[in-house]
Amino acid sequence: MAQENKASIFYVEDDEVLAYLTKDNLSLNGYKVHHYLDGKSALKNFSGTEHDICIVDVMLPEMDGYTLAEKIREKNKEIPIVFLTAKSLKEDRIKGLQLGADDYITKPFSIEELILKIEVFLKRKYIHSDTVSSVINIGEYVFDHDNLMLKIDDSEKSLTQKEGDLLKLFTEYENKIVKRNVILERLWGENDYFHGRSMDVFISRLRKYLKQDPSIKIENVHGVGFRFIIQK
Repeated sequence: MAQENKASIFYVEDDEVLAYLTKDNLSLNGYKVHHYLDGKSALKNFSGTEHDICIVDVMLPEMDGYTLAEKIREKNKEIPIVFLTAKSLKEDRIKGLQLGADDYITKPFSIEELILKIEVFLKRKYIHSDTVSSVINIGEYVFDHDNLMLKIDDSEKSLTQKEGDLLKLFTEYENKIVKRNVILERLWGENDYFHGRSMDVFISRLRKYLKQDPSIKIENVHGVGFRFIIQK
């Protein structure tokens, strides 16, 4: 798929040797790679629409990866962001996922692992772009998944891709239990502790977004998962 689509990767890494090897391998696999060595220059050159995925190192000069990711999100709420983190720093992974990153890769990593992650996100993007526009009524809300908009009365909330996908998954299980492992495997691609922490953060956000309609609840089912309830 990479050879055909020539996906554009926004890559920020200050280790020049690692960056050279990674960029060279990605280019050989058909990707267009735009590489930057520090956070400030990367942000200056991020247009918001040119790229398909961001690969961002956490420890960057001038502006750290967390701050850069937040700035990127201000310009583009949908683009997948994958953090590169030191293997020993559990805090990096937790913080990155809580900030809304879509995934992380620990160093050292193989180019095969990185390409697999990239392909997963690109496949989701193409699936979304090929589907027919779908607007769902959720209680008093109107949810437009394709355009990642949640509306109630005159209020609109722009969602990230992950928030939109999670809400859509809940609507598929309306008033039924959806297990934690099902959510994690479908939306995060892996069922582990760190992704579980990230999922909990996203669910908290959805509860906040939906609080204007008291008939809607995302109920914890202890040790199992969640139940998305709409009282009619």
